[in-house]
Amino acid sequence: MKGHLAEDTTYDINLPQGTGFHVVADWYECGKACSLSASDLRALCLREVMRADLRALGESFHQFEPQGVTGTVVLAESHLAIHTWPESGYTTIDVFVCNFQEDNTHKALRLFAALRRAFAPQHEQVVHLQRGQHDASQVPNVGEPDRASRYGVRSRSN
Repeated sequence: MKGHLAEDTTYDINLPQGTGFHVVADWYECGKACSLSASDLRALCLREVMRADLRALGESFHQFEPQGVTGTVVLAESHLAIHTWPESGYTTIDVFVCNFQEDNTHKALRLFAALRRAFAPQHEQVVHLQRGQHDASQVPNVGEPDRASRYGVRSRSN
């Protein structure tokens, strides 16, 4: 499967089918979105959740002083978590969707791509995980890059 995250970025994802899809990333040298207030980041995340055709059940965003935000959106499909460090231009993001009743992978990628465009990182590390494998020997361990690369999991910088 190919996931298009931005006009100039394509990620090849070739993992065994499981019950969920998880994408986590570290974004470095982010744009203005890294400095958003908790209320503005909340609005951005909820808008993009809706545009990705996911359903928000609840949310919590906390503004740190003097800066930085931690936010989570509980989804009917699972969750979005995002954390910003404006003083470092650094953001972490975590999107997980369950694929039990239907394959929501494309929705997770759509949400991830929209937030990636908003944050405009100059460098990133991205990991895709297929969750809920029945055969643990088929699950890539991100701590073992050679093994993980056999499944198309890769981290890269722009």
